[in-house]
Amino acid sequence: QVQLVESGGGLVQAGGSLRLSCAASGRTFSSWTMGWFRQAPGKERNFLGAIRWASGNTYVADSVKGRFTISRDTATNTVNLQMNNLKPEDAAVYYCAGRSWGISWSSGYEYWGQGTQVTVSS
Repeated sequence: QVQLVESGGGLVQAGGSLRLSCAASGRTFSSWTMGWFRQAPGKERNFLGAIRWASGNTYVADSVKGRFTISRDTATNTVNLQMNNLKPEDAAVYYCAGRSWGISWSSGYEYWGQGTQVTVSS
């Protein structure tokens, strides 16, 4: 079965950087889109961006564009979320998600990781 396992979360000071990783297993992901989302306490889950596994093309939401980038490593089946210039409002649980079909960047994800906590101190 498909497994998505996030890592790399933790505590960082405002202005700092973190790199989250999502290890994907259980399937050939060549046609997949992999996305990143986050959810802060009491708030809805928000889409941050995604990457097409085959081409490496990415889409990053305006809310984090210029600070967050997404990449993938096909050799290790890993998707990364590089987060720079972090702000206290970036604190949330960050989730990796995967979809096996379709063209939408932000919806229709079938598989989800368990999430990793990011805390940003001011």
